[in-house]
Amino acid sequence: MAVVAIGLIGILVETTVMKLMFRYIRARVTLKVLFYFFLSIILACIAQAETGGTIPVGKFSSGGLEGWEEKLFNGKTSYVFVQLGDTTALKADSKASASGLVKKITVDIKKYPYLTWRWRVSNRLGQMDEKQKSGDDYAARIYVVVSGGLFFWNTKAINYVWSSNLPKGTSWPNAFAGSSARMYAIRSSDDQLETWYEEKRNVYEDFRKLFGSEVRYIHVVALMTDTDNSEGKVVSYYGDITFSQK
Repeated sequence: MAVVAIGLIGILVETTVMKLMFRYIRARVTLKVLFYFFLSIILACIAQAETGGTIPVGKFSSGGLEGWEEKLFNGKTSYVFVQLGDTTALKADSKASASGLVKKITVDIKKYPYLTWRWRVSNRLGQMDEKQKSGDDYAARIYVVVSGGLFFWNTKAINYVWSSNLPKGTSWPNAFAGSSARMYAIRSSDDQLETWYEEKRNVYEDFRKLFGSEVRYIHVVALMTDTDNSEGKVVSYYGDITFSQK
């Protein structure tokens, strides 16, 4: 009986060990499967985000605002999709209002330095001093923002604007944010109304030139059409926004 008992104990131990080994192997296989499953999702997301050397930010020609959030400052600018000929565009209609659309997106601007977008305006704002708070209104503007995280005073931003009065290529500190936000006139009063313009900026170089230091990552892209300070009215349109390698 003792021999039988010992034999049974041996079988039970062996069976238990085999079960434990099986569970261990199964767990490892499961973890491996899960690892490759999530890895495939991540790689798919990266492939989707970085298609052909580009990172889509705003796919407005497809009528989509995925990932964009509205930010109200003073009143509400209307943002709706409209059809202009064979093009779908995001229409901004501001009447003494200031609200924008914001998208949180981290982009390596050393790898993807070029920001391209299309825009057009239907009318101009009046004469005003855009370097003062009373004149800080623009028919169209695109923000690129570097987050300072907990150190909010390290936040930096470039505002690419359609200026009403200042010459193209002019840069100045924002009237409200000071030197932490630099304005840059891409278009001005001598550009045509009701005409699409396609822009392309090397954001990496612009940050280096405007702030005197290297910036590797940006964290937010935003757009805004605002008329609250001048109490004016303006209509503008935005096309697709994309980062690219070249």
